[in-house]
Amino acid sequence: MTSRPGADSTRERILTAAMAEFSRHGIAGARIDRIAKAARTSKERVYAYFSGKEDLYRVVSERELDAVADATRLDPRDLPEYAGRVHDYFAAHPERHRLMVWGRLEMSGTPASVGDPLQRTIAHKVKQLREAQEAGHLDPAWDPLDVLALVNEIASAWAGWPDAADAVDPSERGRFWAERRAAVVAAVRRLFPAASAEPGTER
Repeated sequence: MTSRPGADSTRERILTAAMAEFSRHGIAGARIDRIAKAARTSKERVYAYFSGKEDLYRVVSERELDAVADATRLDPRDLPEYAGRVHDYFAAHPERHRLMVWGRLEMSGTPASVGDPLQRTIAHKVKQLREAQEAGHLDPAWDPLDVLALVNEIASAWAGWPDAADAVDPSERGRFWAERRAAVVAAVRRLFPAASAEPGTER
């Protein structure tokens, strides 16, 4: 859910504060009073917009899913470069990766609501991948859900290591992350070559 021109500024401040709070503390550890203070409003005002922390998290995570989709643009014909874009996004925003991981950890086993944004996003991407297979652009031997899971896990592998570059000289960090990106792209290319790649690449 993206913000709209003229959107309620108090609600937007709450969502911005909630993004930071959930990224740092997860859902269980997040506190509405801290969110309200960071948003320069009251707890009562937060509850006027959202029924509780889980509701607030769902809205924040839906916005983040939209942001990731806009920034990375799944292209089933070129999964290596898609993986590179996912890597770039989370390397630049490790706190947003943490936000999504908290949700998977703390809300697993919770029945998905009708129109759940994560399930909707997964279903849409699986559909794109299946259509690419049917069109001959992607190896049909793979289950498209496996393709999606493997590509995303490889692409976000370094997002779980936000301090990986700390031991690297600051002047070398650009090269360090460029090499990590190249490794991500190469790994996905070995599994799922781009449609324009030469035949014969091992799966």
